[in-house]
Amino acid sequence: MSHRYQEKIVSLWIVFLLGLLFHTQLGLMPLFHGLDVVATHSQSMADIAPIMWLMLVFFTLPMAAIVGTVMNNTRRYRTIHFGVTLLYTMLNFSHLVADLVVQPIAWYQIALMVILIAIGLLINVVSFQWMQDIPHKHLAQKMNV
Repeated sequence: MSHRYQEKIVSLWIVFLLGLLFHTQLGLMPLFHGLDVVATHSQSMADIAPIMWLMLVFFTLPMAAIVGTVMNNTRRYRTIHFGVTLLYTMLNFSHLVADLVVQPIAWYQIALMVILIAIGLLINVVSFQWMQDIPHKHLAQKMNV
């Protein structure tokens, strides 16, 4: 049964990552229509380096979660993974709130963020179910004790 949870989690993380990629692409789409997307509050790459590092971490942790979920079925990993999914849900929600504060509001980005939060909630649910699942061999051992 655990294997099905792992397949679902990996699939959901992949869909989430595709959504993240599209979130960035959607922000750059005005370039294809000759519009400017430059944020004027930065003067150099050094100004945005921390943001770039955070984006890298935010994208690579789900990649690590995919690999970890495929390779590791321990109770400890399941618990850590569930904690990571909760963290991502909170970060996505805070990002949605931040996007609602920025003017003008890009409603297409808001819609995408709502979809990403819904996918994140699905990851939370399946990850919780996987964390609670007791593999059959352990269940048999508990019943014999």
